[in-house]
Amino acid sequence: MNTNPKRKILFLGETYRADAITWINGLREFGDFEIVTWELKTPSSGFFNRTSRLIEYCGAIFNINKLVQTYKPDMIIAERTTSYGFLAALCGVKPSAIAQQGISDLWPENSLLIPFKKFIQHYAFKKATLIHAWGIAMTYSMKNSNVEMNKVMVLPKGVDVLRFKRTNTEEIPSIKAIVTRSLLPEYRHSTIIKAFEIIQQKGIDFTLTIVGDGPQLVQLKNLAKSLNIDSKVIFVGRIPNERLPELMNQCNFYISMPTTEGVSSSLFEAMAIECYPIVSDVLGNQCLITHRENGQLSKVDDKEMLAKEIIWAYENQEYRNQVIEKNRKFVHENANYSLNMKIIADRYHELITKSKEIN
Repeated sequence: MNTNPKRKILFLGETYRADAITWINGLREFGDFEIVTWELKTPSSGFFNRTSRLIEYCGAIFNINKLVQTYKPDMIIAERTTSYGFLAALCGVKPSAIAQQGISDLWPENSLLIPFKKFIQHYAFKKATLIHAWGIAMTYSMKNSNVEMNKVMVLPKGVDVLRFKRTNTEEIPSIKAIVTRSLLPEYRHSTIIKAFEIIQQKGIDFTLTIVGDGPQLVQLKNLAKSLNIDSKVIFVGRIPNERLPELMNQCNFYISMPTTEGVSSSLFEAMAIECYPIVSDVLGNQCLITHRENGQLSKVDDKEMLAKEIIWAYENQEYRNQVIEKNRKFVHENANYSLNMKIIADRYHELITKSKEIN
């Protein structure tokens, strides 16, 4: 039982996201914090929605300040340094913690708003008491932005290793792959599906399970049908995270091909539950996966290379068995939710205590 006095935290961010749920629940469980949340209500899809969301964002600080006056939080925390993190900086609550969610949070790279995003990110970094980098890959952009690195905490929230564990010990004779990323263009599900068409042409049996929802659902279903592999590509839609271990236990491969990556909880889940990982060759993944040592890296948008890497791993079962054991141990030691969230919660209590002593 946590002996620290109950403290109140205001969380700014999208509470439906799995990362946010993990963060909030971990603070309640291991820090005994009382959490109140605030988030933008307008969705970000489509030009009209994005315009409306920007208008809502411009007036957000007034609503947040009202909530601060009513709730009187001991601390404020926020996800994304270029949006909610900036709002946290504006409201002036101390201590404050902001989390960089992507490799830099300056996304999309070709956006006309990048100069503005850089400006507000710099302000958020400057005003924050604590800056979360969920992995080492995120620190490179922070250093390039001249962040005070003594304020940066490099630690993933982790995954629940008690839930994400292998319970199906039977050998899976074919390729049973799973993808657990949202159906958005940047996750390149189309490349994955096209790679599995090549695998079918080689006469290799497989099942590809795609978990998640998003604007590309119909397009991806049509693609699988046009390639005559729709009977082997299973779209299960968005499911509660509690159901995910059951699905992953039926699989032996984890595939993920994002064009950019910060620190992927999905990858940690796969490693914990002993699904062999094949992921895109981008910085965030390179920091966790060394090619053909604890998984494989494949170029983004290269369906032939991806198919080749999947087949190579499938044909080298002894190597895969060694890797999945190594990966499981790595997650238990470095990305264990119960250990890491306790460290984070304790750090928040320390910051709150120090702030009250100063004031």
